[in-house]
Amino acid sequence: MFGAVPMLIVPFVLYNLGLLGLFGGGDDPWTTEMFTFRMMSGGVFSMTLGDLMVLIGLIFLFIEISKSVRASNASIIDHLLSTLVFIAFLVEFLLVKGAAHSVFFTLMIIALFDVLAGFSVSMRSASRDINLN
Repeated sequence: MFGAVPMLIVPFVLYNLGLLGLFGGGDDPWTTEMFTFRMMSGGVFSMTLGDLMVLIGLIFLFIEISKSVRASNASIIDHLLSTLVFIAFLVEFLLVKGAAHSVFFTLMIIALFDVLAGFSVSMRSASRDINLN
């Protein structure tokens, strides 16, 4: 049953912890530089906390899409819970001032892709299971 828990709840919770000030003070904790590398080309690569949040969201999207390929009763619950996570993202985006940020919007779109991909993969695999005589 624990496998039915949508993994995109993790970036949702992490973002809200950031809004509470867990990742540093200030108005916008997502612009905090995590690390910087000087490249051989002479350019400078830097990653902000917001970039890291989007990367975490993409990693969990990959896991969710991998989970959606399995055919079981738990996949129906997983799709339902993924839809609820997207609805939570959408409601927070519309109602919470701190969620009106490009990082949160990107995480919300990742959650939408999870819902759409999950249902698409499930319907596609279910159509292959039907035998027509």
